[in-house]
Amino acid sequence: MRFKASYITISVIAVLIAMFGNSCKKVTVLSTGGILKFSTDTLKFDTVFTAEGSFTTGVLIYNPQDKEVIVSSVRLQGGATSYFHLNVDGFSGNNVSNIKIAAHDSVYVFATVTINPTDTTTPFLITDELIATLNGKDFSIPFTAYGQNAYYIISDSFTVNTIWHTDKPYVVIHSCEVGPGVTLSIPAKCRVYMHQDARFFVYGKLAVDTSGVPGQDSVVFQGDRLDRAYFGYIGYPGEWGGFYFVGGSGGGTGVIRNAVIKNCGGSSPYYNYGIQPSAIEVDTGAQLLIDHSIITNSIGYGILSLQGQVVATNCLVNTTGAEALAIIKGGYDSITNCTFANYGSAAVSHANNGTVAILNYFNNGDGTWAPGNLNAVLRNCIVWGSLDSEIVLDSLGGATAYVNLDHCLLKTGTVIEHFVHTPSCIFNNDPLFKDNTWNYRLSTGSPAIDKGYYIPGIGATDLDGAGRVSGMSIDIGCFEYH
Repeated sequence: MRFKASYITISVIAVLIAMFGNSCKKVTVLSTGGILKFSTDTLKFDTVFTAEGSFTTGVLIYNPQDKEVIVSSVRLQGGATSYFHLNVDGFSGNNVSNIKIAAHDSVYVFATVTINPTDTTTPFLITDELIATLNGKDFSIPFTAYGQNAYYIISDSFTVNTIWHTDKPYVVIHSCEVGPGVTLSIPAKCRVYMHQDARFFVYGKLAVDTSGVPGQDSVVFQGDRLDRAYFGYIGYPGEWGGFYFVGGSGGGTGVIRNAVIKNCGGSSPYYNYGIQPSAIEVDTGAQLLIDHSIITNSIGYGILSLQGQVVATNCLVNTTGAEALAIIKGGYDSITNCTFANYGSAAVSHANNGTVAILNYFNNGDGTWAPGNLNAVLRNCIVWGSLDSEIVLDSLGGATAYVNLDHCLLKTGTVIEHFVHTPSCIFNNDPLFKDNTWNYRLSTGSPAIDKGYYIPGIGATDLDGAGRVSGMSIDIGCFEYH
């Protein structure tokens, strides 16, 4: 026993000596020569809206030596007057001294650019230079940033008919309200950037009524955080609210044609209208025509109609946290040559909600339901996704229910409710999209090819602007196969 105890004691002492010996080992600092390396050769900043303030990104400074180095200065050539501002390894300032970097280690330099308003109407270039000094030698990389002026809509309510411009983008802060009896017109190629708390409230009429080449001439609505790479994501859902067409007597109306609505569906902390997280919500009595448009990457619903009236043609709605199309509490809706697809993404879960829901009631959440008469028609539409069944159709007494699914390709169960009619539909046959995440055009051999029927005045062109032949069989969904 005495031998074992001695053995254990000697072992413990040896370990302690090794530990303390290592902790007391002197760190060798490189006092002459040496080099520094950067994680990029140029630090580039995206567009910064001049009245909004800032865009942040970062760069690593590497020490490739076998010894610790002390960087005597990390600074901006422009000094205190620079548009750029630094944070070096946790220390703020445009000239930070004596930054230690361990052997084969690095420090992070965060850089923010702030651009003041000017009268310039086109993007302009701002430059500076980051300089790091090691043992008397300078190492540097350039900074470049593009600034752009914008029209700012800050909790604005339009009380007269207004047409927006296209010479500068629009940035919406808090809200944009279209008053009763008023039309807000947004022309082709307009770019609209929405702040996190921003939403359109439409009591009158919103006219995003554009023509031209889809994509090239589209009106684009997106969040105003353009420095997404710094935050580790690109196109994060819920970056802003969405559109709310207010119901009631003389409810809001809208025409949205040739638009891209993306990265939205977030709820606003400033308003409590009972608004659901959605890209577009159409309330009781409100009306919306949406044509040749894309709604993508919404953290909530894509299109939500709460006893509203929605006409949608040649539209793609994909990658939504809730249903891509939800017709709730009835309403009068006509959906033609649209593609609704949900597979989920790293930021959007598609595990609990199907892609489409059509109900003649609203669940009040307290054990009661509010019914509403339902008349919905889907023609030449695709409803598909990664779940076993992607469409929910249900009705309760107290209101009428009629649903016509005509020449549609559907992923659904085998039981079809009595109020649902399904002439010439294709069930549970993979549409063979080119890409199940972002490209929902049809591949060769798709069962949707030539299985739709032409509807005069609606089906002349697909979402890409490609023509359809009158009187001929056309493809199901928003894209023609080419």
